[in-house]
Amino acid sequence: MRLAGGLALLVITASGLGHAVVDDVSGSIDRVDAFGGMEGRPHGTKGTNFLLVGTDGRDGLAPDEKREFHLGGAPCHCTDTIMLVHLSADHRRASVVSIPRDTYVRLPDASTLRISPGSRVSRSTAGAAGSAPPVPGSASPSDPAAGTSAVPTAVTGTHPAKINQAYALGGPKLTVHTVEQLTGVHIDHYLEVDFTSFMKAVDVIGGVPVCTVTPLKDSFTGLDLPAGTTTLDGGQALQYVRSRHVDGSADLGRMQRQQKFLAEVIHKMTSGSVLSNPLELSRVASTVLDSVRVDQGLSTSDLIALAQGMKGFSPGSSEFVSVPLSVLDYPVPGIGSTVKWDPAKAGRLWAAIRADQPIAPPPPKSAPHRPAAGTPVDVDPATISVRVLNGTATNGLAASTQKALHATGFATPGPATTALVRTGRTIIQYDPRWDRSARTLATALPGARLQPAPGQGAVMKVTLGTDFTKVTPVAPKARPQPAGTAVTGDQEVCA
Repeated sequence: MRLAGGLALLVITASGLGHAVVDDVSGSIDRVDAFGGMEGRPHGTKGTNFLLVGTDGRDGLAPDEKREFHLGGAPCHCTDTIMLVHLSADHRRASVVSIPRDTYVRLPDASTLRISPGSRVSRSTAGAAGSAPPVPGSASPSDPAAGTSAVPTAVTGTHPAKINQAYALGGPKLTVHTVEQLTGVHIDHYLEVDFTSFMKAVDVIGGVPVCTVTPLKDSFTGLDLPAGTTTLDGGQALQYVRSRHVDGSADLGRMQRQQKFLAEVIHKMTSGSVLSNPLELSRVASTVLDSVRVDQGLSTSDLIALAQGMKGFSPGSSEFVSVPLSVLDYPVPGIGSTVKWDPAKAGRLWAAIRADQPIAPPPPKSAPHRPAAGTPVDVDPATISVRVLNGTATNGLAASTQKALHATGFATPGPATTALVRTGRTIIQYDPRWDRSARTLATALPGARLQPAPGQGAVMKVTLGTDFTKVTPVAPKARPQPAGTAVTGDQEVCA
């Protein structure tokens, strides 16, 4: 998730960026042709829609930085994060919708889509003509003899994929096209940030504070945060927003942490001295604008008009949501696990965006807080999937135990089964990547032995032994919002 730079750009313009600052840095913006030649697009809507993407590009990072922040290996040249940001017509509200990178889509086959993934336009003024070819649906293909790639008028061959692969296949244009076709929302502007740009953007605003009620660790990214509030520099922030293995919530939890981070960026930019100090504002704007790629049409006048209309922007002016999902694990051969959107709920979300309406409900009336009954645990059991096997001679023990685990909040997909062999000790087999989830499950099954099983995946495997007695109710210390639940930015920032 490399979107702090893109969001900082929007916040800077939304909070009074003047002509002098914009004119001073606009020539350094790296531009990309994200829309040229596209046809069959959704109609425009009230307000302005930005597509913010974070790619896994890591050019410019030194070898020691790649090691420190666990960025080894070759990039996939795909989008690690996709967010659609809707700025309301009255410039008083920003709605940020996270689109899961594992969203199931069908993309054109390589044999029928011949589009240059780079689609890069050299640094120049806005509005320069681009030579990148159109996406599927264009009226006529480019002439290959003219030195441009061609896209046939009718694309007949498609294949299943994850939405983040659209960028690797067809660059910004296919990414925009895919999002527009899924949502029915017309994209007005495109912003793109990579690993290096993200770190620069965070560092130039002096770091970003994040808070957590429990320690967060992820061996895949190197994240290691204590409970409480920590101000993250660029490298630490990159680890924070990339982490998917801190608990069983996987990508859902990751998107919610990204939203919290963006809310903190807005709070940092609007409550500090950045926007009131012209010299500091110019320094931040220069770094941010030099760190992002934007579409050719995002002109100086657009930035100034946006600035003039959005005085007083604050965390409470923003609202965050992830696309509602109906299937969290839809396996696709050769692709892996994907997610599918909930057609009805996602449809209502995008309809609200198209109608320029708020997506977060009014704040509820105050009510006394009643903590859930049960032993407090770090990871919400609703994010932990458990499979129960009976390793004893007691008939129905696995089924009754699975029912009790479900009653205290655990996800229990599939029927309980009988183990191949009997055992005297209850065993929890778990992938070490989800060790915190395993410890939460062990709290509900006191006396059970934890047994690492590398490569097993996110589903915990419980084999009941003769020592098993009961399931102990548990309750999360902090419960993540279900996918599709919208919140405002002031609900996300640290107290």
